Amino acid sequence: MDRNVVVLGASPKEERYSNKAVKLLAEKGYNVIPVNPAGVQVCGIESVKSLAEISVPVDTVTMYVNSSRSDTMKDDITALNPRRIIFNPGAENEALAAECEASGIETENACTLILLNTSQF
Repeated sequence: MDRNVVVLGASPKEERYSNKAVKLLAEKGYNVIPVNPAGVQVCGIESVKSLAEISVPVDTVTMYVNSSRSDTMKDDITALNPRRIIFNPGAENEALAAECEASGIETENACTLILLNTSQF
């Protein structure tokens, strides 16, 4: 099983849900790829500045950016061709989800933290 998980909008701030997701994914043994345009470390993991820098197969992209931000990344998101995309609360984007579904990418509106803590990830 491919365990590469991209956290789009990963924050170095510990109080942010994206930061909590990076930490919990790493604790559960996933290979976490934080994406932050500043290229900062998130939970001790070096982030990439853009999706275009990712060259490994991706199982899941978990979204922590709003729809206006994700609209500008849709080509890079579909180019990654992940198995699925999780739109966390506040990151929902119906148009992007429909485009991804049409490309064969599974999408869901869910909270990554809840999915991980209830063994549904």
